[in-house]
Amino acid sequence: MSYSLVVFDWDGTLMDSTHSIVAAIQGACRDLELPVPSASQASWVIGLSLESALRHAVPELTKAMMPRFLERYRVNYLLRDPELKLFDGIRELLAELAQRNVQLAVATGKSRVGLNRALAASGLVDAFQATRTADETFSKPNPAMLHEIMTELDVAADRVVMIGDTSHDLQMAANAGVHSVGVTYGAHTRKELESCTPQVIVESVPELTAWLAAREV
Repeated sequence: MSYSLVVFDWDGTLMDSTHSIVAAIQGACRDLELPVPSASQASWVIGLSLESALRHAVPELTKAMMPRFLERYRVNYLLRDPELKLFDGIRELLAELAQRNVQLAVATGKSRVGLNRALAASGLVDAFQATRTADETFSKPNPAMLHEIMTELDVAADRVVMIGDTSHDLQMAANAGVHSVGVTYGAHTRKELESCTPQVIVESVPELTAWLAAREV
């Protein structure tokens, strides 16, 4: 199978931010004196829209408390901004795919403001032909993000592969009728990724690069 469009998740797939998201959720819980979820509980929700994620990770959080919690989450997350970086090899992978005329896109649980900040900070503003965020359409695993990207770029489903580190990413791909690749260096375990039967599961960016290189446009 060859692909003309590669869609990436952001957090835990392109950017090494899983630990910062977990710490921000836990920090906001402490600030509001709510039960603090474990790292595994907090990391499981990564990839969902923030409000959907918080309903799962912090079930004690009421609707009335949500604005204050979101404020504390963002403060805790922004405090870790200097720690955030792309995974080693990602910049080179994106450049290699672009040289092969593969179209690139992002489908993320981040907000539009959050993704724009991340794109600017990483110098990747012009790297992607299309992007979708959770506050612009339905959250994963609903296939809307992928359907909208495919429509915008006029690419058929059988020419698309979704790369992600969570079962939410891979289930979205299955729901959209496209292929998927799971990466184990992000938020979810291999077992969780295997439950969605992706085309392959890789353990590193070099392994991902090699797998994609073998699929000519």
